[in-house]
Order: sequence, then structure tokens, then C-alpha cells
Amino acid sequence: MSTQPPLASGPDGPDALRPLLGTVLDALAAGGRARGGPLPAGGPEAVAARVADTVGDVLPDDGDPGALQALVQVLAEGAADPADPLCAAHLHCPPLAVATAADLAASALNPSMDSWDQAPAAAALEAVVTRALAHAAGLADALVTTGGTESNQLALLLARETQGAGVRLVCGANAHHSLPRAAWLLGLPDPVVVPAPRGILDPAALHETLTAAPGPLLVAATAGTTDAGLIDPLPEIAGLCAAHGARLHVDAAYGAGLLFSDRHHDRLAGLEAAHTVTLDLHKLGWQPVAAGLLAVARPRELAVLNQRADYLNADDDTEAGLPDLLGRSLRTSRRPDILKIAVTLKTVGRRGLGALVDQVCARAREFAALVRDHPDFELYAPPVISTVLFRPAAADDAAVAAVRRRLLHEGRAVLGRARLDGRLWLKATLLNPQAGPDDLAQLLKLAEGTTPT
Repeated sequence: MSTQPPLASGPDGPDALRPLLGTVLDALAAGGRARGGPLPAGGPEAVAARVADTVGDVLPDDGDPGALQALVQVLAEGAADPADPLCAAHLHCPPLAVATAADLAASALNPSMDSWDQAPAAAALEAVVTRALAHAAGLADALVTTGGTESNQLALLLARETQGAGVRLVCGANAHHSLPRAAWLLGLPDPVVVPAPRGILDPAALHETLTAAPGPLLVAATAGTTDAGLIDPLPEIAGLCAAHGARLHVDAAYGAGLLFSDRHHDRLAGLEAAHTVTLDLHKLGWQPVAAGLLAVARPRELAVLNQRADYLNADDDTEAGLPDLLGRSLRTSRRPDILKIAVTLKTVGRRGLGALVDQVCARAREFAALVRDHPDFELYAPPVISTVLFRPAAADDAAVAAVRRRLLHEGRAVLGRARLDGRLWLKATLLNPQAGPDDLAQLLKLAEGTTPT
């Protein structure tokens, strides 16, 4: 006789979860041991074969009680582990344990952030924490998003609704691809792309564009480019926008974490002049995905997001004092991602987060020094945040690409790639505060050892 599978919440939920957590933790450990490095060896075909062999029949007639252990283990064995110091390709952080534990609670309770009666405490928590994070950036309020892409799309939507459908995006050649894509999705005019020599938006070229282009205009600056972690000259850009009557959005998905650091927060001077700012704490905030926000200077602009659905936010319920959550997102059902953020902020504190930021920035400087002092490597530039671009000095672009792919296939290191100034570079994005000097030396040695001769 079959029994119903237990629920994660309710009075029996914790007791049902407790042994399953042990199974998950054991499977994570076993998968990590089997992987034996930052990435599974063998490339895509080998990983796909292991997954297919483990999964077998996806929907069998009778369930398999060992599925949790088997699938978590195969996922861990086939994962790119951001906690491995040699996994340094992307803005893919190792999440803090306390944030991950909070995410479990969110999954177990499963509040849905589309109406107050589904998420009473989560709604109140989100309101408090989003305002606090917006104030840290010098703005007034913030909405929770899935990350930088959704935040950038929402920023362009607010600009369109505020300034009209003819508003034109003006962005640097260094801007994230989600910005021109958002313009396309929203039916806006083709963006004006401003030169970004050495990866930074050129203020002189921006001035010429703002002088010549008919309005209304939305300027998008970047605080932490994906390719090189560079920061546009925000104060100068803000001044140009004010002088020309242009709206300003800053994509600080990467760089926003600098706000926590006493040592580095001045690099974001000018952020407070923006109308909207993209923040993303699953990058330089050590949160599990997703943990994005869009901060706004004028909360009244959010009124354009208001929607009415009688079963979620009937007028009489709202008038009676039940908070309306539909205007807090473009999504309807959404997770309480604010919980893990709130737990992290409260547990670690600003100084603790600032120390993590300082550590990864210091590791980047140390790695850049290793590259600079190595006769066989070329450094692109000193790091601004925690990204270092480098390449074998005597290699062409094809050889640089081959270095990266060989390391990936062998599962020995995960390096990214970036094309700047017409050349291909290896990219090390250092987001692991526990990485040490020996790890950095090994990373460079692996790149050196696989360089084609």
C-alpha cells in the first residue's frame, strides 16, 4: 500500500525534511569528491552521458526512493563549483552558507509574492529590506528582480512609461547585452551606441551624442562591466545627463557590492544621481541565484506597474488595508528571494560584507601582479573590481581560446574569455574570498602549462 509523500511545511514538515537534508548533504559531498576539481572532466558529451544514465526513465510508473540521492549526486559531480578557487570564469559566486540555509526556509514555506494573504511576513520583510538597500545606493525604493537582465528591462520600461514610447537608449559599446535587447523587446527606437575606448564609455562622445540626438533620451552607464569589471565615469556622465535633460540609468549589477566597502565605495560616486540603478547580489553579494533588485529615485514612477486582479488585490481589500503586491513586480508568482538577502545582511553586517568585497578585490590585485611579473603573460590593465584579463604574450587569439577550452575539457580550471581592443583575453573573475596566494599561483601555472607552443 503506497503512502503520500510528506510535505515540507506544516507541523510535520521539519521532521520530514531532516533526514532528507542528510541525504542531500551526503550526495553533495559524494558528487564533489567524484568530480575532483572545479569542473567535470570530459566535456559536454561525458557530462550528458552520466546524467542520462542516472536519470533513466524520467517519469517511471513507480517512484524510486533513491532518486534524491542519485540526482543530487550527479548534479554535484557535473557542476561548475564556484567555491573552488580554480573556478573563476564568470560572475558566478559561491553562495554563503547562511544565505543558502535561508533559501531552504523560503522553499519550505513557499510564500508567493503576488498577494498579501499568501505572504504576509515576506511582504513586510521585502518592503523594509528593499528600501534599506535603495537608501544604501542613494535612492528611495527598490523592487526585487531575478537579476541584472530583468532589472535593466524594468528600468527601460519605467523610462518608456515616464518619457514616452519615443525615448531612445544611449549606451556605451561596453554596455551589457540586456540593455539593447530590452529596447528591442519594448519596441523602443534603435539604441545609440557611444564609443567605449579601453572598455569605458567616452564622456566626450556622450556629450556629442546628447547634443545632436533629439530627445527624450535615456543614458545607461555601467558600474562593473561583465568583460573587465570596469566602471564608467559616473559623476561626469551624471553631469552631462543633468545638463542635457536626459534620464540616467546605471547598471551596477556587478559593482553594487562595492557599496558595502569603506575602502572601495567611493568608486560608485555619482550613483545617487541616477533615476534607476540595477543591483545584483548573486554576484558581489554571495547570494544564491536569484537576488536582483532595481532601485528607483522616484517611487511614484512605480505606479505604472499597477495591475488589478480581483482575486489578488481587489479594490475593497486594498482600501481595507491589505497591501497590494502586484505593483511590486512584472511577475505574478515569485519566490521570497528577499529572505536570504535579509538574513545575510543581518547576520554578516555591512562590515562583514565589506570585508568580503575587500578580500576579492585584493586577490584580483595579487593575481594581476603575478601576471604582470610573469615574462610569458600579458596583463590587460590593473583590476578595478575583481576581474583580471590576461593572455599568453606570444599567442594569437586562436591559441588563447584553445587554452581555455583545454582547461575546461580536462576539468582543471574554469577561465572566462573577453574581447577588448580587438583582442581575445583570458578572464579570471575572482569572487571567492577564501582563495589564497597558492590558488592564484596554481591558476596561472595551469594557464601557462596548457599554452600551445
